[in-house]
Amino acid sequence: MVMLSASEIQKILPHRYPFLLIDRIIELEPLRRAVGIKNVTINEQFFQGHFPGHPVMPGVLLLEAMAQVGGVAMLYSDEYAGKLAMFVGMDRVKLRRPVVPGDQLRMVAEVVKVRGTMGKIWAEAYVDGQLVAEGEFMFALVPA
Repeated sequence: MVMLSASEIQKILPHRYPFLLIDRIIELEPLRRAVGIKNVTINEQFFQGHFPGHPVMPGVLLLEAMAQVGGVAMLYSDEYAGKLAMFVGMDRVKLRRPVVPGDQLRMVAEVVKVRGTMGKIWAEAYVDGQLVAEGEFMFALVPA
């Protein structure tokens, strides 16, 4: 089982601060599955305006973090190394509860299908073992 630090994730994904939303990959089976961690702190830039006095991680950023974990699962493979996973769609997305400062997100991405230049994952995000978000994500795998 492969584990990746933030600096190793940056060798796979083009995202950088403030848009790299994974702190660590704790499990990785290329083209099959990845598990990523995001420690959500009050210092996150988005909490300044979302929402003052009641900080909540924007749902779209939660979904982006889940997609990034799926991107690592696809792009860590020899076949797709050096490519970009461009987000092209989502289906069956559910945001089940707010994510707030102090939460640790555990995101599980299962590769459903990768064929040619297209990939699909199913991802779930948990806080303290409780499901907070889920959905199916589609990607175009294109040259970097």
